[in-house]
Amino acid sequence: MTSHTFVDRFGLWSEDQHAQARELVRRIDGGEVDLVRFAWPDQHGILRGKTLVATEARSALWEGVNLTSTLLAKDTSHKTVFPVFTQGGGFAIEGLQGGADFTIVADPATFKVLPWSPRTGWVMCDAYMADGKPCPFATRQILQRAVHQLDELGLDFVAGLEVEFHVFKLDDARMGLADSGQPGEPPRVSLLSHGHQYLTELRYDRVDTLMELLRSQLVALGLPLRSLEIEFGPSQFELTFGPTAGVTPADTMVLLRSAIKQICQRHGLHATFMCRPKIPNVMSSGWHLHQSLRRRSDGVNAFMPEASSGQPLSETGMHYLGGLKAHACGAAALASPTINGYRRYRPFSLAPDRAIWAKDNRGAMLRVLGGAGQAATRIENRVGEPTANPYLYLASQLFSGLDGIRNRIDPGPSADAPYETPAEQLPRSLSDALACLRQDEMLNAQMGKPFVDYLCHIKEAEIARFNLEVSEWEHREYFDMF
Repeated sequence: MTSHTFVDRFGLWSEDQHAQARELVRRIDGGEVDLVRFAWPDQHGILRGKTLVATEARSALWEGVNLTSTLLAKDTSHKTVFPVFTQGGGFAIEGLQGGADFTIVADPATFKVLPWSPRTGWVMCDAYMADGKPCPFATRQILQRAVHQLDELGLDFVAGLEVEFHVFKLDDARMGLADSGQPGEPPRVSLLSHGHQYLTELRYDRVDTLMELLRSQLVALGLPLRSLEIEFGPSQFELTFGPTAGVTPADTMVLLRSAIKQICQRHGLHATFMCRPKIPNVMSSGWHLHQSLRRRSDGVNAFMPEASSGQPLSETGMHYLGGLKAHACGAAALASPTINGYRRYRPFSLAPDRAIWAKDNRGAMLRVLGGAGQAATRIENRVGEPTANPYLYLASQLFSGLDGIRNRIDPGPSADAPYETPAEQLPRSLSDALACLRQDEMLNAQMGKPFVDYLCHIKEAEIARFNLEVSEWEHREYFDMF
C-alpha cells in the first residue's frame, strides 16, 4: 500500500497493526473468506457498518469505509434527533453538516471469522473525521483515552464480564405489513424454562441444546468464556468471561451481544439483553463488571494488599474504590443508559440503590473480593445493566478510579448492612441519572463536555418519546375510574 491511503496519510496504525493487516490480506488472498463485515460500535454500543466482498475488503483495510454521519444522530428507535442539515450537522462540529461522511478504519488486531456465518470475516473499526482526527462521538476512542491515562502510572486496566440475559423461543417474528415502524412490533415469544430453580442441574440439562450452541460458537469466536449458568428468572441465563486487558473487555461485550442475538435468531430463538422484559414473573438482568489494575513492571495485581495492612485492597485499590464511590451517581447513566434499566432497583434486592462498598456483599454497589495473597483481588461493580455501551461504562470506571487515585479519595468504611447504611442514593430514573452526569465536573472534563451534552441530548429525546406514550398502567388506572 502507498503512503496516499487514509491510514498512512494520517498515521492511524502502529507497526503491529500494519503487520496484522498484511497478514489479514494474506488470508483474504488465500481464499479464506468471501465477505468481511466492517463493524463500528455506535453511541449505544450497537454494531453498525458495511459488508464488503473480499476483493474490496482488501483495499478498504487501508482506505477505510465511509458511513453517513446521520448515524451519529440516532436514538434507540433509530430516529434522527439532531437537525443534520443545519450548519455543523446539528452537532456544532465542522465537517458533519448535511449528512456528510465519516470514515471507519479497521483495527486489524480484532479480525475474526464468524463461525455461524460461513466464510464471513468480521473486524472492529474506529471512527475518524475527513481530516484524520478521531470522531468526537466515537465511544471506543473515549475508552482508549482512558486506558492511555494509565501509562503514566505503569498500570493496565483488567476486567472480567458477568452478563445476564434472556433467551426465548421465537413464536412469531411479527413480520406482518402493519408490524413495521420505529421501532417495529416486538416478537411474540415463549419460555425455554420456568425459572426460579437457580443453578439447578435439572434446569441446565433441559436447555443443554442452547448452552452447547452458545458454548461452541463463542469459543470458536475466541471469546474467553468461563461458565454458563441458569439464572433465577424464567428463560434467564448468565455467562461469565475471564479477565482481559485494556479495550478488549469492551470489544468482547459488544461482539458477545451481537453474536448471541445472531446465533439465537438463526435457530428460532430470540435473545434479549433488555434489563427487564415485560413477561410474567420476570427477573431483571444485570451486568456485573469485575475490575482491577495490573502493574506492567512485574504483572502483579495492583489491588492486592499487603497482609500487614489489614485492608481488603492495597492503597491504590482503596483510592480507586473511593473514586468509583465518589462518582457513582455521575456515572450511573453510563452504566444504566435505558429507561427500563431503572426498573431493576427495588428494596432489598440484588440491585444496589445507594453508593456504598462492602467486603464480599452482594447488596452493595461495589463488592470487594479477594485480599492479601489473592491474585484475583478485584472490585465488582453491580450497578450496570447489560444494554450499557461497554466503552462508556468502562471509561466511566477508569476515569472515576483514576480520579480517586490522583486525589487520594477515601472510600470510607465497609457497609456490611447495605440497605441500612446511610449513603448517597443512586439515581432512580434515567432523567435523574442524566442530571447527575451533567453535574459531574470530572466526568465532563474527561469525556469532554460536548460529548456529554451530545449523549444527554440523545437520551433526553428517548425520554421525551416515552413521556408521550400512553402506557398500559395509565389505561388500567384511569380509564374506568374517571
